[in-house]
Amino acid sequence: MATEKTILAGGCFWGMEELFRQQPGVLGTRVGYAGGHLVDPTYKDLGTGKTGHAEAIEVEFDPQQSSFDAILAFFFQMHDPTTIDRQGNDRGSQYRSAIFYTSEAQRDAALAMIRTIDASGRWPGPLVTEVKAAGPFYLAEGYHQDYLQKNPGGYTCHWVRPDWRV
Repeated sequence: MATEKTILAGGCFWGMEELFRQQPGVLGTRVGYAGGHLVDPTYKDLGTGKTGHAEAIEVEFDPQQSSFDAILAFFFQMHDPTTIDRQGNDRGSQYRSAIFYTSEAQRDAALAMIRTIDASGRWPGPLVTEVKAAGPFYLAEGYHQDYLQKNPGGYTCHWVRPDWRV
């Protein structure tokens, strides 16, 4: 079976991981750090706001069960892509909205969807989601992996909003 991966950032990775793991076609998720310049960053490093990294999730999916467009559409339902460096109470560049594409087809799809969403008028302002080629993805510390599975009452600033395509 051929699988595909993408790396998405949209605020705290705990909530993103929990919501994505329930999506059709998603085979696995891992939380980590992407988009920055520091090699092998830690959670403590990200807290400084100086690494350039965002909290992100790597999503592995079966494109026969769920298209990349479907993955992106859900991504835009489960976070606010109009806030710069913020999701809920979480503030800082590590909580920015970003798509780290792993192929030119993913890049083209991401840019097209952002244009479509902006044109729809469903959000109160323009999308600020960064679209950038995936570089190294650094796994977060073990206690972050599957965090909300291990801590069901843990913090999350994510929820599924009404579908913007309706």
